[in-house]
Amino acid sequence: MKRLMLTGPGAMRWEDHPEPVLSGPDQALVRPVALATCDIDPAVLRGAFPLPGPYPFGHEGVAEVVEVGPEVRDVAVGDLVVVPFQISCGACRACARGRTGNCTSHPRLSSFGLGPMGGLDWGGLWADLALVPHADAMLVLLPSGVDPAAVASASDNIPDAYRSVGPQLAADPAAEVLVIGGPAAPSIGLYAAGLAVALGSARVVYLDDSDQRLEIAKSLGAEAIEGPRDARVGRFPIVVEAAGGAKALRAAIDAAAYDGWCTSVSVQSQDVALPILDMYTRCCTFHTGRAHVRPVIPEVLDLVAAGRFDPSLVTTVTAAWDEAVDALLETPMKLVAVR
Repeated sequence: MKRLMLTGPGAMRWEDHPEPVLSGPDQALVRPVALATCDIDPAVLRGAFPLPGPYPFGHEGVAEVVEVGPEVRDVAVGDLVVVPFQISCGACRACARGRTGNCTSHPRLSSFGLGPMGGLDWGGLWADLALVPHADAMLVLLPSGVDPAAVASASDNIPDAYRSVGPQLAADPAAEVLVIGGPAAPSIGLYAAGLAVALGSARVVYLDDSDQRLEIAKSLGAEAIEGPRDARVGRFPIVVEAAGGAKALRAAIDAAAYDGWCTSVSVQSQDVALPILDMYTRCCTFHTGRAHVRPVIPEVLDLVAAGRFDPSLVTTVTAAWDEAVDALLETPMKLVAVR
């Protein structure tokens, strides 16, 4: 089979590789049909994030099930499924608590398509076939009528955005939301804005200095404000930081209202001094870290199937499978490739 290898910054190639085979009764083989870039991928391709390769590329996508082991019950050959990027067994203590990104049945951080950070043995999803080790625990059926290309990022970036606004709006319905957008996690910030609108926030403000991202935010129903990432636009019960850097993180924390939540979905490469006393005084809840994506994928898909949220508005480039390498090397914000 063919699989896509990232061989260094700005360097990719298709290579021949033996087809994976089922080696356990709970496994499945899937054929990817719609693949998306994660927000980290353009940075890796530009050499701005330390994952230089070589490694099998890709960890976001929808696939068709082509073979299942004898113990698989929840998916069948021919089903279209979202493939979560994190490897999770569904049975360990961490998985039972919904912490599927920290599954204890495998080495920590095990995931598809993230090279040494996620373990090289899992391979990448930009391939003719991929082996899913715990099919019933991991794979999520695509609802009827949902376009695979629209939810290709449901493996990672869309659930990552959901965790920053979904539980918070469930606890405080209609609460106002501020998203500080930017280059670190651009699609996650936009997904968060769109999901907040879909989940009934009374006001969703999206702050950014990018015309492209501001226009997308408007299309998602958010109030788009152009300005620097540390602009003061008020205090909000729910704040999402997706811009990256100490300035944006501090601004996001400062923007959280009393008893507010602030979630950072960007990766901070350096330590940031936090205003702990002020956070204490305001009873500010701050969260950062990797998202546990598997438990919320069905909720995301239900919103799409109901017509309440359209993640395709965030996609900036759609390419055919055989044009994928050229399209990837252009490093668009959100690329979706389809077979």
